[in-house]
Amino acid sequence: MDTQLFINGEDFAANDGATFERLDPVTGQTASRAAAAKKPDVDRAVESAAAAFPAWSKTGPSERRKILNKAADLMEARTKDFIDAGIPETGATGPWIGFNVMFAAKILREAAASTTQIKGEVIPSDKPGTLAMAYRQPVGVIVGMAPWNAPVILGVRAVAMPIACGNTVVLKASEMCPRLHQMIGQVMSDAGLPAGVLNVVSHSAADAPEVVTALIAHPAVKRINFTGSTRVGRIVAMEAAKHLKPVLLELGGKAPLVVLDDADLDAAVNAAAFGAFMNQGQICMSTERIIVDEKVADAFVEKFTAKAAALPFGDPRNPVVLGAVVARDTVTKIDGLVQDAVEKGATVTTGGATDSAIMPATIVDNVRPDMKLFRDESFGPVVCVIRARDADHAVELANDTEYGLSSAVFSRDITRAMDIARRIDAGICHINGPTVGDEAQMPFGGTKASGYGRFGGSAGINEFTELRWITIEDPNQHYPF
Repeated sequence: MDTQLFINGEDFAANDGATFERLDPVTGQTASRAAAAKKPDVDRAVESAAAAFPAWSKTGPSERRKILNKAADLMEARTKDFIDAGIPETGATGPWIGFNVMFAAKILREAAASTTQIKGEVIPSDKPGTLAMAYRQPVGVIVGMAPWNAPVILGVRAVAMPIACGNTVVLKASEMCPRLHQMIGQVMSDAGLPAGVLNVVSHSAADAPEVVTALIAHPAVKRINFTGSTRVGRIVAMEAAKHLKPVLLELGGKAPLVVLDDADLDAAVNAAAFGAFMNQGQICMSTERIIVDEKVADAFVEKFTAKAAALPFGDPRNPVVLGAVVARDTVTKIDGLVQDAVEKGATVTTGGATDSAIMPATIVDNVRPDMKLFRDESFGPVVCVIRARDADHAVELANDTEYGLSSAVFSRDITRAMDIARRIDAGICHINGPTVGDEAQMPFGGTKASGYGRFGGSAGINEFTELRWITIEDPNQHYPF
């Protein structure tokens, strides 16, 4: 079945009838065929959202909450449908897609709970007889751009809080998973969301520049949120800057996991394996660099290698831990990074490239800052081990990156670990936990080339509302002339 554009509560073909195919990275067969939107389709979607905004922005919080909670229930009930669509579109395992649905439902429920938490304040005024308020209100039409790697989580995150705050949304689906993202729109509609409040447009890779530019430039669009690569994030930010439109960016990462000399090594190994290889390392928070105190590095690498080598990998339709990466090109890219490191003195302790989109867990030891693997985001099932002289050197290595999204530190001394956590330049740091972790109510986002702004909780409310100063004054107040 073809996937259509979802505009004003209905399915539509693209204006010119164009479609594109997403191929299963394992079988090479067609996973989905979707409508390929261009500027006229974008304009229609934005205008639908703009027309729906006046009524939706005045809809009370209880009604918004009811719809969002209903959507969460429907999403959970359709878990199998999402899994059946997600495995061939993304190459991910069924448990990962199922987790996506479960967590997306949590995001919807958190957004539902936030509808009564959109608060302002009364601020004392020097002007006699004046009531001065900081007042939060919906912005208007918001564009959400979601990626393929955590497709349901990030698709829902792009729209749930904006809708809860009274905005209307156009979701730009990823060309890697158009069916999954269109299914989000269908769930919301079936939950009772009025037509036009959420619209979903899909596009081919070739048409991405035209679609992104049209979405950002449309006069009715007030804000944009984007989750994806730093390269594309820069393009989105520059386009938005031309129109002075605010952007929330959650971009790439090169997350460090610091293992101090007093760490519980077994606990650190378990966290490293989960953080590095969950969803084949295709998570913005994935552990990409393990920075280990040299006094315990040999013992850590031995344990970590044994753990990683035992992780089953293969066709995601089978009971495996690592399924396919999103495309064969990812394996080629990773192999280039690994070979550069090996040529400069690093050692592969387990894993390595294959001739398909399925790759085992791969560890590269003795990586140094002059190697590409130390700096370039791999976004795949490979992790490098870097040896640090001491804790201060570990922090220096952790911060020696353009990225700053997630991080972690392992130590039995919590005071010491807190000191390290404060010194690591990243939006997120977990002590004695993996770099991969999220909760819908937490302020999620990064620093440096990992972006700016925060999804989640009250921080998300701030991103998707306009803060205004409104006063009620004495009409007979004194004027100097």
